[in-house]
Amino acid sequence: MYEAIAANKRNTFLIMAVFVGIISAIGFIISWFYGNTSITYWVIGGAAIYALIQYFAAGAIAVAMTGAQQIEKRDNPRFYRVVENLSITLGMQMPKVYIIDDPAPNAFATGRDPKHAIVAATTGLLEIMDDRELTAVMAHEMGHVQNYDIRVSMIAFGLVSAIGLLSDIVIRMLFFGGDNRNSSSNVVVLIIGIVVIILAPIAAVIVQTAISRQREYLADASGALTTRDSEGMASALEKLLAYGQPMRKQQSATAQLFITNPLKPGFFSKLFSSHPPLEDRIKRLRDNASKF
Repeated sequence: MYEAIAANKRNTFLIMAVFVGIISAIGFIISWFYGNTSITYWVIGGAAIYALIQYFAAGAIAVAMTGAQQIEKRDNPRFYRVVENLSITLGMQMPKVYIIDDPAPNAFATGRDPKHAIVAATTGLLEIMDDRELTAVMAHEMGHVQNYDIRVSMIAFGLVSAIGLLSDIVIRMLFFGGDNRNSSSNVVVLIIGIVVIILAPIAAVIVQTAISRQREYLADASGALTTRDSEGMASALEKLLAYGQPMRKQQSATAQLFITNPLKPGFFSKLFSSHPPLEDRIKRLRDNASKF
């Protein structure tokens, strides 16, 4: 468990380094293309600033994209107390609590560290889960906070956003780059544009899948250890399997944050899913019940 937490912390810096490295490499290519080496430094500086902004703001951006609304204890005492009790049990600072008005049962956690954490659940989840199952789901989400999964996911979210932004910039360069370029320069821009456009969504899916799948298994285990109730976690996942449906506000960039995939099912969404199958997660919990 502690090794996994340490690995997540290392992965944060690795992801940021790779992110800045990719942007810097593209900046170098653009500098070479225009014959102006200063562009590389501007791109590196912009990438560093963007990464810093994402580090501090991605949690708020994710909340805005999901339509979550912050609540206090008086707004939903049952849900708030579950999170409060888990915080006391884990000896962690109380995270901010949000509710998403959506009939699809789901939940997520985000933030840059346990001191700036956010947990959220949909109205659909609160309706179908009994107290035992709701506690298990939120223990799972608190496990993400405890294991620093939220930081890794947040950086991955920033990386996916940056790739999308870069693709848009390259497309604009391709079609609106000006009339002072010769034909060979146009070919270079065309090649760069095609490569980025093709690789951007593939890279985004690979990053999300690689980061998200194992952390879901880890959070299931963490939740079961916290509650000492692996069957409660398994029962909650069975309800998600039975009543799961796509959320109204679907964003592929934030899909990895949720306890179960919030996107409309399809061939490619299953092939590159950021979540392991619920059946596998349920089986793992029950096979390892004695260890919890």
